[in-house]
Amino acid sequence: MSEEKRPTIPTKVKTNLWRASAGRCQFDNCNVPLWLHTATMDKMNKSYIAHIYAFSKKGPRYHSVLSPKLAKDFSNLMLVCDECHRIFDDMNRVKEFTAAKLIAMKKAHEERVELLTGIKPEKRSHVVLYGAKVGQHTSPLQFSQATAAILPDFYPSMSRALEIGLKASFEDHTESYWRIEDENLITQFKKEVEFIKGNHETQHFSVFGLAPQPLLVRLGTLLSDLYNTEIYQLHREPSTWNWLPHETEVNHTIHQATGNGKTVALKFELSATIIDDRVNKVLGDGCEIWSITHEAPNNDYLRSKKHLQDFRVQMRKAFDRIKAKHGEDATIHIFPAMPVSAAIELGRVWMPKADLPMILYDQNRKNNGFFKTIEIKP
Repeated sequence: MSEEKRPTIPTKVKTNLWRASAGRCQFDNCNVPLWLHTATMDKMNKSYIAHIYAFSKKGPRYHSVLSPKLAKDFSNLMLVCDECHRIFDDMNRVKEFTAAKLIAMKKAHEERVELLTGIKPEKRSHVVLYGAKVGQHTSPLQFSQATAAILPDFYPSMSRALEIGLKASFEDHTESYWRIEDENLITQFKKEVEFIKGNHETQHFSVFGLAPQPLLVRLGTLLSDLYNTEIYQLHREPSTWNWLPHETEVNHTIHQATGNGKTVALKFELSATIIDDRVNKVLGDGCEIWSITHEAPNNDYLRSKKHLQDFRVQMRKAFDRIKAKHGEDATIHIFPAMPVSAAIELGRVWMPKADLPMILYDQNRKNNGFFKTIEIKP
């Protein structure tokens, strides 16, 4: 670098740099806070004010006209950390980090800060992550992925998620798993979500769940329609939590049982087909079997918000029709093969004062088929 005297940056320009960058490194994909020591958490100023067009004739990206003109100008300055400063001011990397590239980085960072700090309260949402252990696999839920999915419709209300999951040390084919997971879910929901609902200005919740379907249904009953909630679905192709464009219609249909008995089964054949013999094996041959399905059951059929909305409509109709046909003293035995978002919405649609009790079943090879897990009662 040149021995030329570095120009003194006016205080007003420095203030604007801190304001526009939110005190974070403006180099692409860095974003580290420049007011905090990452090891000790001590408050400090570790920022560097870097020139895009160097003030020195021997400096990187020097321009005979622009360098003198913009030596103290906001548009030619970036607030960065030491590591990033060293990289793009390396004379051997000038062709890689051109003035145009650094200007684009600065612009993108400042636009993002302006967007996020200009959010109105009604656009804020609490990110709720519920991930219980499924078989031998732990939940891959991540706050960063959830945040990406809710943007730009909503923005996270806090720098963390409301996490209500428990990674149990035993598998989901045991009775202990269901008892402890169910109790933990109810307890953690009250502690994290219910508490926030009554004590925070933001009253919208964005919910991401990956857990056995009966537990997701229970989560839905806790949320109910009393919470202003958006439910998200993990897609396989492409792999994302973002809702996808509505390109094809999905018509959920209700298949009604023929008899009027009190032992009622409701199959959700959304992700896969469930043959009646699997239900009869659990409830006996005399049970009344209903079904909600669509033309092509598969693991990744539920793509758009409209698909989930149509499911909610048909679910509400099914609850009403089952109660009208089988009476108020019947119980609905739920056999689910459905996406995670639909399982949560099933619980949200259920109305404790109006709908019949539910007994939720789960498919597990170690138990040779469906077995009883959780009871949902008014």
